[in-house]
Amino acid sequence: MPRKSVLTPSQKVSLLSFPTSKIEFERYYTLSENDLFIIHQKREIHNRLGFALMLCCIRYPGISYDVDTVIEDNMMEFVKKQLSIQTEIDMQLYFKRETTRREQLAEIQNLYGYRSLNAKMHASYVELLLPTAKATDNGAIVANKLIELLRHEMIIVPNISVIERLCSEAITIATKWVYETLLEQCSKMQLDKLQKLFTSKPNTNISYLGWLQMRNFVANPKFILEHIQRLRFIKELDLPKNIEFSIHSNRLIKLAKEGKNLSSFDIARFETKRKNATIIAIVVDIKGSIIDDIIELNDKILSIIFNKAKNSHKNEFQDSSKTINEKLGLYYKIGQALIKAKQTNQNPYEAIEEFISWEEFEKSLVETKSLSKSENFDFLYRLSLYNGWFKKYIYHFYETIDLKASPNTQNILEAIKILQTLHKNNQRKMPSNAPTDFIKSRWNSVVFKNDGQIDKIFYEFAVASELKNALRSGDLWVSGSKQYKDFEEYLIDPKTYKECLSNEILLGVTSYDFKEWIAQKTDTLTTLLTQVNQEAKENRLIDAIINEKGLKISPLTASVPEEARNFIQKVYAMLPKIKVTALLQEVDEWISFSDSFTHLKTRNIAENKQLLLSVILADAINLGLSKMAEATPDTTYSKLASIQGWHIRQETYKDAQAQLTNAIHEQPITKYWGDGSSSSSDGQRFKTGGINQLSANINPKYGNDPGMIYYSHTSDKYAPFSMQLITSNVRDSTYVLDGLLHHEADLNITEHYTDTAGFTDHVFAMMNFQGFKFAPRIRDLKDKKLYPLSKDVIYENLSSIIGGTVNTQLIENNWEEILRLMFSIKKGVVPSSLIIKKLGSYPRQNSLATAIREIGKIERTIFTLEWIRDPNLRRRVHTGLNKGEAKHALTRAIHFNRLGEIRDKTYQNQLYKASGLNLVASAIILWNTVYIEKAVNYLRQTDENFNEELAEFATRYPDIVVDCVLTDSHSDVIDERIDIGIRFGFLPDNRYVARELAKVNFYSVGTPELIDKVGMPKKIIDLDKYPLTALFDHKTGRYWPWTFTESRSFTPSKPRFITDDLEAEFQAILAGVGFGHMPGFLVLPWLRSGKLIQILHEETSPVWRLYLYRPQRGPTPLRIRALFDYLAEVLGHIET
Repeated sequence: MPRKSVLTPSQKVSLLSFPTSKIEFERYYTLSENDLFIIHQKREIHNRLGFALMLCCIRYPGISYDVDTVIEDNMMEFVKKQLSIQTEIDMQLYFKRETTRREQLAEIQNLYGYRSLNAKMHASYVELLLPTAKATDNGAIVANKLIELLRHEMIIVPNISVIERLCSEAITIATKWVYETLLEQCSKMQLDKLQKLFTSKPNTNISYLGWLQMRNFVANPKFILEHIQRLRFIKELDLPKNIEFSIHSNRLIKLAKEGKNLSSFDIARFETKRKNATIIAIVVDIKGSIIDDIIELNDKILSIIFNKAKNSHKNEFQDSSKTINEKLGLYYKIGQALIKAKQTNQNPYEAIEEFISWEEFEKSLVETKSLSKSENFDFLYRLSLYNGWFKKYIYHFYETIDLKASPNTQNILEAIKILQTLHKNNQRKMPSNAPTDFIKSRWNSVVFKNDGQIDKIFYEFAVASELKNALRSGDLWVSGSKQYKDFEEYLIDPKTYKECLSNEILLGVTSYDFKEWIAQKTDTLTTLLTQVNQEAKENRLIDAIINEKGLKISPLTASVPEEARNFIQKVYAMLPKIKVTALLQEVDEWISFSDSFTHLKTRNIAENKQLLLSVILADAINLGLSKMAEATPDTTYSKLASIQGWHIRQETYKDAQAQLTNAIHEQPITKYWGDGSSSSSDGQRFKTGGINQLSANINPKYGNDPGMIYYSHTSDKYAPFSMQLITSNVRDSTYVLDGLLHHEADLNITEHYTDTAGFTDHVFAMMNFQGFKFAPRIRDLKDKKLYPLSKDVIYENLSSIIGGTVNTQLIENNWEEILRLMFSIKKGVVPSSLIIKKLGSYPRQNSLATAIREIGKIERTIFTLEWIRDPNLRRRVHTGLNKGEAKHALTRAIHFNRLGEIRDKTYQNQLYKASGLNLVASAIILWNTVYIEKAVNYLRQTDENFNEELAEFATRYPDIVVDCVLTDSHSDVIDERIDIGIRFGFLPDNRYVARELAKVNFYSVGTPELIDKVGMPKKIIDLDKYPLTALFDHKTGRYWPWTFTESRSFTPSKPRFITDDLEAEFQAILAGVGFGHMPGFLVLPWLRSGKLIQILHEETSPVWRLYLYRPQRGPTPLRIRALFDYLAEVLGHIET
C-alpha cells in the first residue's frame, strides 16, 4: 500500500511557497494591459483585488487563492500598486461570497487556459513521475517534479494531500521496479548463494553479512589480507557483471544504507524481493568500499616501508658518524702529508707511513669502502630489509584487484603479470624482456645489477611504487572501485556536454570560445601588469614595494578602540546565561532545524526530539552515545543508537545546517558584519586517540602527531555552512571548492579566502571557472612569480617577480576537455576534491592537468597583481580568515570531551562528529546573534549616550580608532596633519580631495516666549534694537556676520550672549536669551515643532556648502578611505 506521507511539514510549506524578491515579483506578478482591462471590469474594489491575487497565485506557485492562502504584505502591495489601490482592503469581504471566488476561478481558467487536475489524469501523472521516482525516493524531489509538470501543462496545483498521494504512488511503483530490475538479472543459483550471508561465520557469532561490513584501516599486512579475503568472498557470490548500473546510483546507495542500519536477522524477515534486492545493494556497495580500502591500505603500507627505509638509512649514517669523522680526519692528515712531501721532494709513501703504517692504511680503505654508498646517496637500497613484510600481501593484492590501464601505463600491467608468473612458479630470475621504461632513474642503481640483470626484489618495489602513483593520477583504474575508477567515468558524456554548452552557464567563463576567452584574459592581465609596473616605478603602491630584490608588502596592523571594547563588554554582559541543552531547544523552537533529520525509510520527522538533540549534542561535544545515555535521564544507549541509525545521516546534517546558516543570515544585525557575498575556509586539527592512532595520517602542516582535519567554511556573517572531514595528509586546498559547491544554504558567495595551505594553481583555475573569486593569504607570496601571456612587452619594474610566460597553446589544445571537466564538477558528477587529488598527484601528468595548471597561473597572476595594488583586498582576506579563526575557537571549546581526541573507528561516525560540532556551533552563533541584537536595541532605547552612527561604524570597522576634534575655527589641515575635515563655506586651495555633502540654508530665529516679551524684528536695520547672540571668531577677533542675499550682512554690535561654540549659541537661543542666525540642520526640527519661530521672513540668506575633505598627500591609507566614505554616506542625508 502506498505510503501516506512523503513530505515533512517544512517541505510542505516550502513546496508551494511564494517568491519574496522584487525580481521574482516582476517576473510572475506583473499584470499586462489585458489583465488590467479584465480586472477593472469587476465592480467592487475587493473583488478586483481578489481577482488579481487569484490570477497571480495561479501563475505562481500555481495554486488557487482561497481563505487559507497567506499573502505577505510586500506581495500584496506590489499587486495593489498596479491596480492603483492605496487604501487597506479587508479581503474577508472577498471570501464572504464563495460563489464569487469560484466564478472568478472559472473565468480565469476559461480566459487563460488553466485546467484543474481531475481523477482521470492521476494515472498519467504517476507515469510521468516514474523516471524521477526511479532515480530517488526523496519525496521533496518527486513532488517538485510533479509541480513542475503541472505548471508546464497549466494545471492548477491541487492541495497537498493529492500531491502526496500521487508522489507516494509513483515512489511505491518505482521501488517495486528497483527490486525487480536487480533480481531479474540474477539466476536462482546466484540468489541462493546470497542466502549464505544470513548464516554465521564458522567459530564466530557474526553473520557473513556483518563480517563483510567490518572495516579496519590499520596499515598492516594482516588487515589488508582480511579485506582481500572479504573481496574474494564477494566475488565468489558471482553477482551479474555491472548489475550496479541497472538502477540509478541514488536508489542503490539508499537501499544499501537502509540495509546497513539493520541486522541480518531483520533483513531476513523482509518480503523475498525486498530482502534479495537489499542484499544485492549492500554487497555492491561494500565491494566498492572494500576495493578502495585495500588500495588505501596498500598506499599506507608502502609509505610506512619507504619511511622506515629512509629512517634506517639516516640512522645508519648517524651510527657511523664517529667512524666517518675519524676517516675524514685521516684523509685530511694524508692530504697534508702529501702536500708537504711534494713541497720538500720527500717520498710520498714515507710521508704517509710517518703517522700510519701501510697495513693500517690498507685496512682503513676497506672500512671506508663499506661506509660509502652509491653516488645518488638514496635510501632505496634499504627497502630490501622490509621485503618479507611486503611479500605477505602484495601478490594477493595483484590477484584480487581488477586493474585496467591506459595505453601509456600498459607496461606497468605487463610488469605485474610477469611478477605474478614468477611468483606462481617460484622463480627468482627476472626475464630480460621485463618492461623497465616506466622505472624512474632514481631506481636504476638498485634495480639494475652490475651485470645488467634486473634485481627482482627492487623491481617489485619499483612496480608497486609506480602502480601507487598511477592509481592516484587515474592513469590506472580498478573495476568496481568508487574512488579509483576510469577517469572517463567521472565526466559527463559527450551528448550532455553539448547540451551544457547550449543551456548551462559556467559563471567564471566569459565565453566558451577559446579565442574570445583568452582575449579577455589577455586584456585583463596586460592592463594590471601595466598599472602595477607604472605604480612601482613611481612608488605609488600602498604599503608595497617592488624593486630588484623582489616584492615586499607591509603587514596589516590592527587595534581595537577602547570605546569599542567597552561597548562589546557592555553588550556581552547583558546576554543571559543558558545551558547548551536549553539553547538547542530554544533555537529548534525558532526554526525547527530538527525536522531535517527525517527517518531513512519513512521520511517522517523524529517523534522524540529530546533524544534527537541528545544524539546531536553527543556528536558535537565528542561524548559518544554510551556516555550520553548515562548523562541523560530516562534514556538508554539502544534508544540513542536507534535515533542515530535511522535519523542521523550526512544529508540530514546538511539540511539542518542550511537552516541554521540561513537563519543567521536573516538576522538584521549581521549586515554590519558582511553582505553575505564572501566566505573563508580553514582546517582545524583534532588528535586521534586509541586504535585510531594506528590508522590516522600525519599532516605536516599541523604537527607530527596523527590526527584528522575538520575543514569548515564560514561566511562573512560568521555563519558556518560546510564541514568536511580530511583523514589523509593531502593539502587543505583539495577541499576548498567542494564546500562552496555542495551545501544546501541559500548563499550567494562570490569571493572566498583561505590561507597558504588552501591554494594550488589547479584550485585557482577551478575556482575561477565555477564563478568564485579566489583570494588566498599566501605566506610566501614574495617567492611566487608572475606569468604574463607574452614576452613581447617588457615590464622593467617587475622583472624581479616575473618568472616566465603561460603556455596558451597547451590550454587551447585541451580547451574542450577542460570545459567538459568543469561542467562535470558543476553538475555534481564528480567532486572537485577527487579531481584535484588526481590532477596533482603525479609528476608525469597528462596534458589536461598541465593545461589546467597553466590557467591557474593566469588566475594567480591576476590575483597577485590585485593583491599588490589593493589594500582593501588584503584587509578583506585578513578579516575573513579571522572570522574563521573565531569560529574555530568556539568549536575547540565545544569539542572538549576526551581532550578533543577522536576515537571513533569508522569514517561515517567521525564525519557525524564533525557535522554535529558544526551544527551546534551554528546554533550557538544564531542564539548569540539574536540576543546581541536584542541587547543593542535595548541600549539604543535606554542609553542616552548611545550614538547610532558611531556604533554602526565601530561595528563595521572595529580596528579603526576615531579621534574627533570639534572647532568652529578653520584649521590648516595640511600643517596640523588632520586626516579628514568637515567645513562650511569654501575650500581655499586644491590641496584637498573634497566631496560636497549638502547645501546649507541659514535662518534667523527666536523663541515664541522671547517674541511675546520684546516683539519680532521686521527689518535687518532693526536687529540691534533687540537682544542678540553672537559667535566669536578668534582668528579675526570679530563676531561672525549674519549674511543675506545681494551681498548684504549684519554684525551684532551689542550682543547679549557671546560664545565661540555654535552649539552653545544654539542652546542660548533655545533658552530665549536672544535672536540668532543658525544653519538649517540645527533649527529645522525646532521650527517644525513650534519651539522656534523664523524672523525676517522676507530676507533670505545665501546658500553655504558643507564639505567633507581630506588632504592630497600621497597614497591614502585604507582606514582614512573607509571613514571618509562612511561619513559621506551618513552626512549626505542630513536635513539642511
